Amino acid sequence: MNERVLMRHRRALFLPLILTGLAAAPAHAQDDFYKGKTLNIVVGFTPGGGYDVNARAVSRYIGKYIPGNPNVIVQNMPGAGSLTSVRYLDATAPKDGTVITVFNPGLVTQSIVAPEKVNVDFRKLSWVGVVTTDFRVCYGFGPNGVKNWADMMSRKEFILGSTAKGAGNYINGATLKYVFDAPVRQIIGFPGSAEQRIAIERGELDGDCGSLSSIPVAWINERKAHPFVRFLERKPPDMPGSAIFINTFAKTEEQRQLTSVLNAADEIGRPFIMSKQVPAERLAILRNAFSATMKDPAFLAEMEKQQLPVYPLRGEEAEAVVVKMAGVPSAIAAKAKAIYD
Repeated sequence: MNERVLMRHRRALFLPLILTGLAAAPAHAQDDFYKGKTLNIVVGFTPGGGYDVNARAVSRYIGKYIPGNPNVIVQNMPGAGSLTSVRYLDATAPKDGTVITVFNPGLVTQSIVAPEKVNVDFRKLSWVGVVTTDFRVCYGFGPNGVKNWADMMSRKEFILGSTAKGAGNYINGATLKYVFDAPVRQIIGFPGSAEQRIAIERGELDGDCGSLSSIPVAWINERKAHPFVRFLERKPPDMPGSAIFINTFAKTEEQRQLTSVLNAADEIGRPFIMSKQVPAERLAILRNAFSATMKDPAFLAEMEKQQLPVYPLRGEEAEAVVVKMAGVPSAIAAKAKAIYD
């Protein structure tokens, strides 16, 4: 064998080994990235509410599914109905995969029907995953509180609270008011759902619209809270039969279309997102870790103990929902915009 043939033979022999080493290097580097680091889950509301409770539950388990097992902490960043925490991702937050935000998905709807108020394209953010579809209801409180749709419609006022116009409970209450002419009056400016619950107990508010899982269990068991309408046709087994699907009360096709647009975000009820600038391989790591957490027996046991639902979506599925929402007909979007004015 001459020297030239021998060199070709050696290259053929060693090239696969070299390529294998190169292919393995990035994976090894990524395995090491989170080692010794802290993953920050930023919640767009004050402590104690549904978004905060879900974020803290995830934080206790997701770290063990991330290579390098980083420390995971939860930070609260309330403001503008959680919009402050969303904008933080592409403003001053690190873009290296160490910051996740949990926010109210009602902002997605607002960004579509009133983009001048929420100038964020949620298709340009990376979706890590969703803990659960948000099974939302409106309820009256107390022995003299609203107990059904006809009862609400006959009242002089049904007073509700919210953090901001983009928040999910604002959208739910405004849907009753503007689509169905219900006697709803909304008070804006509460820091979070914990503060709203205090106002409800004091009699300052007549009830609330929000996640079924956010209603204190004692209020349901003691029949203090009376859910009377729900916003998704599908309902979990633990939802009271008194919560009637809102489209049951629609009398026109326009009402049905409007409620569909305004409530589409409930499908992505407890969303975890990141900046699009985060490297794709780190997003993939966190998506896999999130999905694994949703199947973790200890996590599921904790959620069941707290009576919190787990109907998860993968990040890719959540992104598909957002893309579909963005395709709403312009005429319907224009009518829905009145809710935010």
